[in-house]
Amino acid sequence: MDRIDRRKRAPLGRQIYERVRKAIDTGILAPGARVASARALASELGVARGTVEAAYQRLAGEGYLLARGPAGTIVSPNLPHAPRAGRVEAPAGSAGTGRLAPIDKPAAKSATPAPMPLQLGIPALDAFPRKLWSRLAARRVRMTLPADLSYGDPCGEPALRQAIAAYLHVSRGVACDAEQVFVTAGYRASLALAAGVLLERGDSVWIEDPCYPPTRAVLEQASLIPTPIPVDDEGIAVAEGERWAPRARMAVVTPSHQAPLCVSMTVARRLALLDWASRANAWVFEDDYDGEFHYAGPTLPALKSLDADDRVIYAGSFSKALFPSLSLGYLVVPNAVAARFAKAMEAGPSRSPRLEQMTVADFLTGGHFARHLKKMRLLYSRRRAWFADALHEVFGDRVQVDQTRGGMHLVVRVRAKAGDRTLARRAQREGMNCQPLSERHAKPRRRDQALLMGFTNVATAGEARQIARRLRDAFEGD
Repeated sequence: MDRIDRRKRAPLGRQIYERVRKAIDTGILAPGARVASARALASELGVARGTVEAAYQRLAGEGYLLARGPAGTIVSPNLPHAPRAGRVEAPAGSAGTGRLAPIDKPAAKSATPAPMPLQLGIPALDAFPRKLWSRLAARRVRMTLPADLSYGDPCGEPALRQAIAAYLHVSRGVACDAEQVFVTAGYRASLALAAGVLLERGDSVWIEDPCYPPTRAVLEQASLIPTPIPVDDEGIAVAEGERWAPRARMAVVTPSHQAPLCVSMTVARRLALLDWASRANAWVFEDDYDGEFHYAGPTLPALKSLDADDRVIYAGSFSKALFPSLSLGYLVVPNAVAARFAKAMEAGPSRSPRLEQMTVADFLTGGHFARHLKKMRLLYSRRRAWFADALHEVFGDRVQVDQTRGGMHLVVRVRAKAGDRTLARRAQREGMNCQPLSERHAKPRRRDQALLMGFTNVATAGEARQIARRLRDAFEGD
């Protein structure tokens, strides 16, 4: 905060008064916002407390501020909202250009827009148990001890690592100890960590074709060579991988629901992939981003559960199961390399907030996570059916929805003269964020034409029909 300019002829109290008034007039301080206490502002500006109190009293007398006793002083709620961009000229002699001291503001409405219809990778935000989460987080805050304010374990909170290990053992068939679990800031951080620990610059890495775009970006950033391997109805074509890049050091795969085709890797293909990794002394990075959301047939266990030779690095994420702003993921690594991962985590640039980690741990150990997943599976199955039915009802035989057993989006093939990129662009222009499948392919000769449409936030059957009609109208545009 800049100090009050004592060289100006205007009294210090007048300068403070005009700074605060200008902030209110221009909308920087909104009606209802709490202003800094007179003691705090005086300390920040290097003036007497009485000087600030006099400025506040004048503002209160003019109706700008409202004193609420122990609750502090706020901007009068009855003032009209002013646009922040509006420029209000200060009276002659005003300082008028200094920054305002730090202000304590009340919680405001989120400036983040709601996800667009059909956006990929966003869980059902309307169904998340926010009140329960708030109670758990508040309890964690109340339980905070001075020692809890330190940095904590760089590998992740022990309670969360233990809770993840217990969950994976029971629900995903992954047998591991807490020492093998490492908490990260999400998928990109997990893949970058594994690549940094296990690979060297210039190593070749199999990636699925089509694939999740950040995978290639992370690998290239690490100076690795991504080698696209085609995906068919059984998953990544291992034989093709051995033909195109037999000396690859890692394969990055999404076996539960391939991103973006949503096909599940067959047991035979899983065993072939593990056999290749064992023979080639290579690693398999398993991204199990939404393996919990399976709606038809038996749920396949994680690839890691078949890993007899300890070649699989298992990556999970809470962004799809809970909510994206957590930015919280985890890795399960073989015991033989756990120490190397721990050393890399200690040297890492950032760590996930301890409070959020402990809240997630409580969510898991309290049984809330399992109940939430069960609820979401039923909800997603219903919303998936609503949207698929609506597409068939509105488009008739002009649309084909790929039949997959799980995932959080649909692969939709539309019979139209325009390609999928043109159709996606038309839909996006009308506020629906579907994505073209062809852009996920690395090699033009393999490019498949389809649209990827998230269904998790399609709240009702009526909304599904409305979106389908909007899509039809958008596709029939220019």
